[in-house]
Amino acid sequence: MDINKLMILLKREEGPKLDFKAELNISTYGDKKELTKDVIAMANSRGGRGYIVFGVEDKTKRIIGINPEDYKEEQIQQIIYNRCDPPVPVSVDFVETDNKTVGVLTVFKSHHRPHQMLQNGAFYIRRGSTTDTARRNEIANLLQENGLMTYETVIVNNAGLEEIDDQMVKSYFEGLGVRSERPSDILMEALGIIGRKVEGDGYCPTIGGLLLFGKNPYLYLPHVYVKVVCGEDVELFYGNTLKMLDDVSEFLKALIKCENYPFGALEEVVANALVHRDYLDISRGITISVLPRYLEVVNPGALIADNSIYSFTKGNNPDRRNSWLYQRLLTLDPKKRFMKSGIGMTRIKDSFNCLGNVKFINIGSQNLFKVILPIPQQEIKKIKENQ
Repeated sequence: MDINKLMILLKREEGPKLDFKAELNISTYGDKKELTKDVIAMANSRGGRGYIVFGVEDKTKRIIGINPEDYKEEQIQQIIYNRCDPPVPVSVDFVETDNKTVGVLTVFKSHHRPHQMLQNGAFYIRRGSTTDTARRNEIANLLQENGLMTYETVIVNNAGLEEIDDQMVKSYFEGLGVRSERPSDILMEALGIIGRKVEGDGYCPTIGGLLLFGKNPYLYLPHVYVKVVCGEDVELFYGNTLKMLDDVSEFLKALIKCENYPFGALEEVVANALVHRDYLDISRGITISVLPRYLEVVNPGALIADNSIYSFTKGNNPDRRNSWLYQRLLTLDPKKRFMKSGIGMTRIKDSFNCLGNVKFINIGSQNLFKVILPIPQQEIKKIKENQ
């Protein structure tokens, strides 16, 4: 940390990865707890390094300075080490400016999320510039993103095996080279399609089993749907993942009546939304808005840790949310649409070159990912007529 980096930080507003404090209090038990909460919250929040800048008024950003002798890096590291699990790596730097000293506590990007407060067992995240307790679905999301939990293999206790489409399961296993009139429960359990009941004998479908092979997943997972909005008209699509992808693709082809429109790229965007959406967000489904000049796909589920728009557009192989679901769709989909799903966005951009710009928007604070695709000018009238 040097004066140039400090000046850059001072020009920014407080947010999930930046906090200004007039002083850093570490003398009492409560002070140490509050510091650790802020550090845990920054480490658990999406993004790179976080910074707590002290010796600066948080509202005015006026530099008031601190006495560096009051702060020992080893002491601050010990405070954090003794209060969070796993420990969060931090460093403390002091920068001289205008004859005053400013302290900067750097919270390094964590590869061991989520971090937990040892004293009370709580998990913390940043909501804007505020430290807050993580909700249950946010904790589950952190665990899933970092490979500590597989959401798809959680069983659905109130669903029976009759909710699984046996023909789809049979076709899936044939793709794996296993030919049987009905694969055994043990084999389906081994692949995570079903699981043993928590109480009593027998099996229940897993969440992933319903998403892939369910006859009516919406009955048990009401947030699993795709909504297409065109003017005042709203169409809702339900079913397993492949059924929704097929139905939505056909609907959009009928709506946008243009032979040269890159429907393959549009279908890839919808496939990406279905396989990589945040299924832990039970408050909403996928929304596709057809507007006069563009089509917008809004997906619950911002890019997960270590991913960025840049890495996607450069064709890098990203870390995936719902990797269990994605891996099985590679085999299950007879059209092989998931073979290229999520590998890189450059192909989608190139497909729309002659029509206009494609935009990818990651909104971490709202846990949303948006894709905006152009619609050809000559189709505006037809879409308006449909409205």
